[in-house]
Amino acid sequence: MVDLTNPDAYEWIKGVIKEHMIGFGLAGWMADFGEYLPTDCVLYSGEDPFVVHNTWPALWAKCNREAIRETGNEGKIMFFTRAGYTGTGRYSTMMWNGDNHVDFSVDLGLPSVIPAMLSLTCCGFGLSHSDIGGYTTFYNLKRSEELFMRWCEMNAFSPLLRGHEGLNPDLNAQFDASEPVLRHGKYMSQIHKQLKPYLVVADRKNSETGVGIVRPLFFYYDEARAYKEMHEYLLGRDILVAPVIEQGATTRDVYLPEDGWIHAPTGKQYRGGIHTVEAPIGSIPVFYRKDADETVKAIMENLVFPTTEDLYA
Repeated sequence: MVDLTNPDAYEWIKGVIKEHMIGFGLAGWMADFGEYLPTDCVLYSGEDPFVVHNTWPALWAKCNREAIRETGNEGKIMFFTRAGYTGTGRYSTMMWNGDNHVDFSVDLGLPSVIPAMLSLTCCGFGLSHSDIGGYTTFYNLKRSEELFMRWCEMNAFSPLLRGHEGLNPDLNAQFDASEPVLRHGKYMSQIHKQLKPYLVVADRKNSETGVGIVRPLFFYYDEARAYKEMHEYLLGRDILVAPVIEQGATTRDVYLPEDGWIHAPTGKQYRGGIHTVEAPIGSIPVFYRKDADETVKAIMENLVFPTTEDLYA
């Protein structure tokens, strides 16, 4: 680990970023692990590492940001981080949700990503995402094709669609594990690309006001369930996403706040309440507001969700 409290070491690692990353031509990177500080180390500054430990991520993000700024690449290069503290949001472009398990477990797998994104929003980190399929693979954990596809569906409706081979690639289903997985990824990539104009508007709002792209339901709906709902989210103002988070599930019970909603895969209209919707692989439960503007409606009406036949023909 580099002692970022040592001015010479700080400038050295910043120089590595400038020369071997920016100079090499990278347009972005995962600023991974540099946020970690052992609590039994001896720092150049003489500070207690146990005290500095939590503030360290902000210093690491600052170093990365300065390398970009000092090479004249502000606004042209992005990086993302996995840990933060007060001040990190000033430097880091985006957060990702760390090394999730490659499974459907509520505490560490796919479902855990949603409350993590919502918590980041409430803490002022407006752009967040996760590794498609998770990362941590050990003991009897290994990524299934189903998990990869369900995670990919969720991330298509997030600020960033990005996969990861995982800790043990040979045990994990990858984007090209089979023809159905590859076809599924094609559809989700196209959906994510079609959402770009909508995401750009949400990103601009985050930049100007601090309101995150992924938002909890209670931001707009003063309903008891909205304050407790941790496995659904609003993408911007007008899109509600309810990812399938249970292995083998082909339906999803969805809570819709009191509003007019249109189910994007079928065009069926709903009002508020709890509804059971069909959700085969490829058809993530996603809804948009009936009162959304015409630009949003045009985007959502033109999304193409694959059928089972499209994937497994």
